[in-house]
Amino acid sequence: MKIGYRTLKTALAAPFAIWIAELLQLEYHGSAGIIAVLCILPTRKSSLLTAWHRIGAALVSIVYAYVIFEFVGYHPLSIGLLLLLFIPLMSYLKLVPGIVTSLVVLFHFYVAENVGWPLIVNELAILFVGIGSALLVNIYMPSLDKELQQIQKNVERNYQKIFKGFAAYLHRENKELPTSEISLTKKLFNEAEELVQRDVENNFFREEHIYKEYFIMRRMQFDILERMIPLVSPLTKTLNQSHRIADLFDDLADSIYPQNTVQDHLITVQKLKEHFEQDELPKTRQEFEIRANLFRLLYEIEQYLIIKNKSLT
Repeated sequence: MKIGYRTLKTALAAPFAIWIAELLQLEYHGSAGIIAVLCILPTRKSSLLTAWHRIGAALVSIVYAYVIFEFVGYHPLSIGLLLLLFIPLMSYLKLVPGIVTSLVVLFHFYVAENVGWPLIVNELAILFVGIGSALLVNIYMPSLDKELQQIQKNVERNYQKIFKGFAAYLHRENKELPTSEISLTKKLFNEAEELVQRDVENNFFREEHIYKEYFIMRRMQFDILERMIPLVSPLTKTLNQSHRIADLFDDLADSIYPQNTVQDHLITVQKLKEHFEQDELPKTRQEFEIRANLFRLLYEIEQYLIIKNKSLT
């Protein structure tokens, strides 16, 4: 059984909030622990945002409690009326995450049958103790660099396999395209996007995010790799031009690393274009279609390299 950081933080924030509330001799001090638990979220940004939601919603709920409980009365129908009016307003004000916390405050007023200043101050103190404890514990966020570095390595390893697979297919050494690597890489990008978003929200004062830019670049390249599949798939007959592009794919597979400037490969692509233009015209319709696909494939490789080149400028 593994205990995660969020669980550990929850186990620290809740008793700490209750302890502070007891020291301040607040009524319903256990509620401070409940509020602290509700405010433990995966990122610093989400924690700060939900803190605002809960404070804003609680302030509005106090006004509603005073108006409805004092003028309608303290009975279950008042609760129903209050919720009927309160929840739509929270949705309109985009304070929905604060509804649960506000209900804690509302039911305290209901049980006490009083919405006087002493209890209002007590409820606000509980609210700030609970939220403050959660924010304090949430200051520490574990680094996600290790996970992102591993995903980066896996993506680059899959890119190598994809290029090697394209090369083997064009050389007719393999009759299957590397579709499994394509699917696995897509899953890796989904994982990376989630981790990058969490890391950005944990470091929202940072102007640049290396991994965010890196995975954006790789995702754009991946879209091109997916476009290559239907171009490579029909190339079941091997031409001289097929071997040249296969050799280029092999070279690309050996150059998958962030610092590669790709200038040499762009020159190679340009030379291949020139060779293609100087080659004899195709003699059959099948040869014409294969060479057309190969030329389009060369264009996609060039776009792949240009994306990488732009990321380095």
